[in-house]
Amino acid sequence: MSNNIFIIARQTFRMAYSNKATFAFAVLLSFSLLLATFVGWKNYKVQNEQRLQYKKEVRKQWLANPDKHPHRMAHYGYLAFREKHELSFFDFGIESFAGVSIFLEAHKQNSVNFSEASFSNGMLRFGELSVAMVLQILFPLLIIFVGYNCISAERESGTLKILLCQNTTWKDLLWGKTFGLLALSLSIFIPLIILTIILWGILSNWQLSGDSVVRLLLLIGGYIIYFFVISVITALVSASSSGSRHALTTLLASWIFFIVMMPRVTQSIGNQIYPSPSKISFLAQIAEDVSKEGDSHNPDDPHYAKIKDSLMKKYNVDDVKKLPFNYGGFIMAEGEKITSSIYSQHQKDLNKTFENQNSITKLASFLNPYLALKEVSMILTASDYSTYTDFQNQAEQYRYGLAQKMNQLQIENISNEKPGEHEKPHMISRNNWASQKDFEYHFTTINEAVSKNSTAFLALLFWLTVSILGIQFSVKRIKTI
Repeated sequence: MSNNIFIIARQTFRMAYSNKATFAFAVLLSFSLLLATFVGWKNYKVQNEQRLQYKKEVRKQWLANPDKHPHRMAHYGYLAFREKHELSFFDFGIESFAGVSIFLEAHKQNSVNFSEASFSNGMLRFGELSVAMVLQILFPLLIIFVGYNCISAERESGTLKILLCQNTTWKDLLWGKTFGLLALSLSIFIPLIILTIILWGILSNWQLSGDSVVRLLLLIGGYIIYFFVISVITALVSASSSGSRHALTTLLASWIFFIVMMPRVTQSIGNQIYPSPSKISFLAQIAEDVSKEGDSHNPDDPHYAKIKDSLMKKYNVDDVKKLPFNYGGFIMAEGEKITSSIYSQHQKDLNKTFENQNSITKLASFLNPYLALKEVSMILTASDYSTYTDFQNQAEQYRYGLAQKMNQLQIENISNEKPGEHEKPHMISRNNWASQKDFEYHFTTINEAVSKNSTAFLALLFWLTVSILGIQFSVKRIKTI
């Protein structure tokens, strides 16, 4: 950085804080960030403690079940909970709208339920106060109000020509103003990051994993790039505008369009191009496909009758009661395999539709730095859509494993003969329930998260490149204005 750039940046920074209105705005933003940090920390602590508490209760009740038939245990089911990532207090993402638990049972795949939005009074639709929201939406306003006249005011007062005659180039002026505006943002952002690191350490009991450290470092870098891009845009608009009023109008109109309107427009376009089925039609289609494969609970079903005939032929018996294993458990396992495959395919197709809808917004992030940062921030704090679908997939794998585990216990331990009039119903020891491990959700690694969502990171790097080139190649044009 040349000496001229440093001097201009320092002067821009000092003038910003010497303005009472700017100082008041900065104080208000700082207070908002502190409040948002407290809300996020409280939200994480309360919700995660609740989920862990109910998770322990579910496990306790599962193990407390008495001796019973394993198929009854398969229908007794299990309740899986999605834990919050320790960095999710920074950015709520879709956390409040995505469900937190799912009931897992044999032969049936349920949807994720109990989102915070479903229990809210409707105010949640207007947005939550989070650190990410303040930084993404309100910080650009601070940069705009401070920088809209950073160069246009020099032109209006006549000092611009004097400045350029004192061995200061247009490039030095633009870089100096940009770094001055960036320094203003960092003067508030850096203390916040220090507080974030402290809270993050407390929330994770100072068990800081390498994966989370990388996530936090990338998060810090992403926001700094965002502030830099907004500072460059502000400086360039101020330099190319005929007057300060025109610069302010242009910047505010851009803020309204890119931050308020464009995200909703791209989402609507995605929904129109890739319409998703209603929940009723989705479940109806699954039920129709399952019915085509037969009913494992119906002994006269043609599909399963063929399986029965092939088994009796294979083991050379004339009755399923003479098979060396429990026939009912075998049929249940076969039915579970078929229904699970059908559901997984339908769910995969539905998730693909949602991904296609989101792809419109991801592509639009190359036209809007706000959309790029918003997606990157959610990915790094594990509050994005891909994390939600990953929880669905892990829960379904656990559900399928649980159902087949109970079916296997039935195959191996339950007799084919019906109990006599004075005999106890078929059941196995309660000690078998402990063999089914508790559900544990595992977050994807940062490498996996970035590779699956590379478009957002590329968009943010694209805007960094465009901003640098914007200053380098716009100098000639600005000189003529």
